[in-house]
Amino acid sequence: MEETHRSGCPINLTLEVVGDRWSLIVIRDMMFGNRRHFRTLLTQSEEGIASNILADRLKRLTAKGLLTKVDDPSHKQKALYSLTEEAIQLLPILAQMGAWGRRWLPVTPELSIRAQLLDEGGPKLWAELMDELRAIHLGAPAPKTSGFAKLQAAYEAVVAAEAAKRP
Repeated sequence: MEETHRSGCPINLTLEVVGDRWSLIVIRDMMFGNRRHFRTLLTQSEEGIASNILADRLKRLTAKGLLTKVDDPSHKQKALYSLTEEAIQLLPILAQMGAWGRRWLPVTPELSIRAQLLDEGGPKLWAELMDELRAIHLGAPAPKTSGFAKLQAAYEAVVAAEAAKRP
């Protein structure tokens, strides 16, 4: 069955794939949180996605070719989701969205530190992170250093600093 689209505009077509309220959040959590199981995506998201919506988004993103789903070799009743190259290529878009949000919206220090580092690191850091995602999700050779470890360390430092400010 052939899909119909509102137009052939690349922005419109992209929004038809990832422009709903939850798709980019699911991709973000897989990309930056390494959440690859349904239960982890459901319980560890800041935004509190409902299970039926998560199931629908995982199904849609898989059907659109942004995710793959395989049986988890460590647990026969679990599925393991992976980003495809198409999803990995969304990293610069997510980085730009984070940078815009930091400039214009009331973000929290803990949840905006990664966006700050992605903005400051620019295309060089994005490329490093995309190579690391290819290793994690597509089986490519692992890079020598982990950009995600740097992002996590910065996040943990901000969380500790914010906690120290509280009485």
